[in-house]
Amino acid sequence: MTITTPKQAGGGVAPSNLVTFQIDELEVSVPKGTLVIRAAEQVGIQIPRFCDHPLLEPAGACRQCLVDVSMPDREGNLRPMPKPQASCTLTVAPGMVVKTQRTSAMADKAQHGVMELLLINHPLDCPVCDKGGECPLQNQAMSNGRSTSRFVDIKRTYPKPISISTEILLDRERCVLCQRCTRFQEQIAGDPFIALQDRGARSQIGLFSADVLGFGGDVPAGPAALDESGRPFASYFSGNTIQICPVGALTNASYRFRSRPFDLVSTPGIGEHDSCGSAIRIDHRRGAVLRRMAGDDASVNEEWITDKDRFAFTWQSAPDRIATPLVRDETTGQLRSASWAEALDVAAAGLAAATTAGGGHGVGVLPGGRLTLEDSYAYAKFARAVLGTNDVDQRVRPHSAEEDAFLGHAVAGRTVGGAGSVTFTDLEQAPTVLLVALEAEEEAGVTYLRLRKGVLAGRTAVFSVAPLASRGLDRISGTLVAAAPGTEPEVLDAITGSAPLGQLRTVADGLTTAGSVILVGERLAAVPGGFTAVLRLAERTGARLAWIPRRAGERGGVETGALPGLLPGGRPVSDARARVDVAAAWDVPSLPTTAGRTTTEILRAARKGKLSALVVGGVELADLPDPAKAVRAIEKVGFVVSLEVRASAVTELADVVLPVAPPTEKAGTYLNWEGRPRPFPQALASTALADHRALDALAAAMGAELGLRTITAVHAEIDQLGAWDGARIDAPVESAAEPTELAPGQAVLASWHLLLDAGRLQDGERFLAGTAKRTVARTSAATATAAGLTDGELVRVSSAHGSVTVRLAVTAMPDLVVWLPTNAPDCAVRTSLRADAGDVVQLAPADPAGDDVVSTDSAGSDNNDEVSA
Repeated sequence: MTITTPKQAGGGVAPSNLVTFQIDELEVSVPKGTLVIRAAEQVGIQIPRFCDHPLLEPAGACRQCLVDVSMPDREGNLRPMPKPQASCTLTVAPGMVVKTQRTSAMADKAQHGVMELLLINHPLDCPVCDKGGECPLQNQAMSNGRSTSRFVDIKRTYPKPISISTEILLDRERCVLCQRCTRFQEQIAGDPFIALQDRGARSQIGLFSADVLGFGGDVPAGPAALDESGRPFASYFSGNTIQICPVGALTNASYRFRSRPFDLVSTPGIGEHDSCGSAIRIDHRRGAVLRRMAGDDASVNEEWITDKDRFAFTWQSAPDRIATPLVRDETTGQLRSASWAEALDVAAAGLAAATTAGGGHGVGVLPGGRLTLEDSYAYAKFARAVLGTNDVDQRVRPHSAEEDAFLGHAVAGRTVGGAGSVTFTDLEQAPTVLLVALEAEEEAGVTYLRLRKGVLAGRTAVFSVAPLASRGLDRISGTLVAAAPGTEPEVLDAITGSAPLGQLRTVADGLTTAGSVILVGERLAAVPGGFTAVLRLAERTGARLAWIPRRAGERGGVETGALPGLLPGGRPVSDARARVDVAAAWDVPSLPTTAGRTTTEILRAARKGKLSALVVGGVELADLPDPAKAVRAIEKVGFVVSLEVRASAVTELADVVLPVAPPTEKAGTYLNWEGRPRPFPQALASTALADHRALDALAAAMGAELGLRTITAVHAEIDQLGAWDGARIDAPVESAAEPTELAPGQAVLASWHLLLDAGRLQDGERFLAGTAKRTVARTSAATATAAGLTDGELVRVSSAHGSVTVRLAVTAMPDLVVWLPTNAPDCAVRTSLRADAGDVVQLAPADPAGDDVVSTDSAGSDNNDEVSA
């Protein structure tokens, strides 16, 4: 019988590239270069293995996949190989005959022998091992091993467990030396912190030292983050080693000994921490999430996720979770528990009085950027159809009018497979990728892995317009195109200028190659002329363009109209036909005709008494450029309704608090940066309401019909509206800012968020926090010398509002620039300095007796309204 595998049946491989061979008496045709173990899988033959993984390079380390192989000689006579062969490293050849354990006694005996050797030193502690119940070693010991052991001596033992990080624990006696973890860290993550050490029976997993790796200030600080030898395993992707470990050698500190796999209920989900839309698996028991695993989705995250997606889920069940609606008592001024009916009535009355129709100055709506597609749509519709305003903006971060135009012109309405779209697969295949204001490893972890995959395959060259080359950029062999904060437009224009030389010429030539991509981060919104320059560059080179925000809900918010100038489907608010379309679908007489206020303008208006109320979703005030002014705006506005999962700075000031469901307790859809819908079901049974249900109930209390009570109703309405087929918003036109004059001792601040920082979605996960990078300030050698600073010593970075004191790491970067993490636990730039990238700060040697963070102006002033709210 001849079998052509499904891949070939689809016509993807030419007949000349097929190899025909025989496996277990089946004649099979597979593509040239296919491993025997893969060919067996394609025809339904299972060969036991431990070291083999389809996304890792073959190693042949465990020898469990031995098969009996015969090859034709020059005369065509079939001759058996003298000993069994590892099917995970052997590629198919014409005329090859393979016999697996199903048809060959030799292969079966060899597999039994390997299993016996593996179990000689492996502890038989399955009842207490975390891997028990989902362990390949357990399963294959039963199917391909001996029923009894002939080993009677004492097994090898080690002290256990070894904390190779605060998240990862190692039981060395369980390791079967498959090298999956070491190969993952080297080949996929690019963090080769661990390796096999010693030889023979003494072989074990060990750690490289920081000196060998040369990552200096990026290692975590404190003994809690180090193993007994003081060496860290600090990788953003380290949790994947636990999942691919075929035994219980690597375990998770927070999950260890908490449950058995067969006691867990598994529900598919989507990671809520970035805009990649990574597939995850949520394992829960008795209403509590115990762990999260990577899902298998070849089109997005393959089988990998970041540690943040894997471990940072405890925020959803934190002790400060809001369980009942809260209403501010008029007598005491304190929040008190209330029924849903009372809370909705109070909120409805306050909002109705605040609308212009009710005699107020209007209501501003701030949904936040972490919502599902359905919830974002509900906020956009509630603002316009119920409150009668376009003052709705999801962006809780630096933003600009230029970004508004860019999102409406180049982002809204793009879907996977549409004209100009970019996918993860495109990144792997792109000859050149230019990162602009985007630190892929920190802001979009899975995107970084897909870029690295293309680089290692020799297909992709990565360039980054940034003030410094991060360790992440180095690990993808990226090239820095140095740009001080604010000079990005100048650099982008020079790439295809009249006579680009050297590095800029290389970038220009690469971008003009078919398939090249420009990836733009949200941080470019803080650079005047940045988005305009990116669009010019894309037009000149023909490169495709993609926008990658940090938050999971921002791409969906663009499509659902959670922006002041956009209606659902990318419809411009200023277009009369677009307004008519939406008004008809929503069954309202008309919609507001002019674009609304941005987040900055909404908060400024609230602070100055020009808005009467605010409706606030999951907003983290620390993410705003000036959190102090945001607090003052909420304090001064007449009425605040907050829809939140947990107590926050907003709920403390709100008049009505409506508790809403976190992602595990509702079904929904995220739209990832590709424009790909990422639906997920409800994992935990809960009475908590999704935001769209709470807004539907609030609209009903105000005498309006929102029609979004169920997720089915939301989807039907979005589908009815469809995408906009009219004219898009015009491309932004803005000039770059004028150069900043610096006094002695001053520098321009550069900053971005680290993956692991002080964000509220990491609260409660102390194990994950231990693997965060150490906080350092980075400057060039010349800048440090001019300010009287020395590498490794404390530096005080200050503004007119406060200061932070951290250690200095001299780095190759433009002069007169200092880099700080945006929101590290010991360095909250926007809170302490009330500054952001592009602002001018002062550098000075630190006073050893001074505090780490000194705030000199926490309240702020209303005199300077040019500062973002």
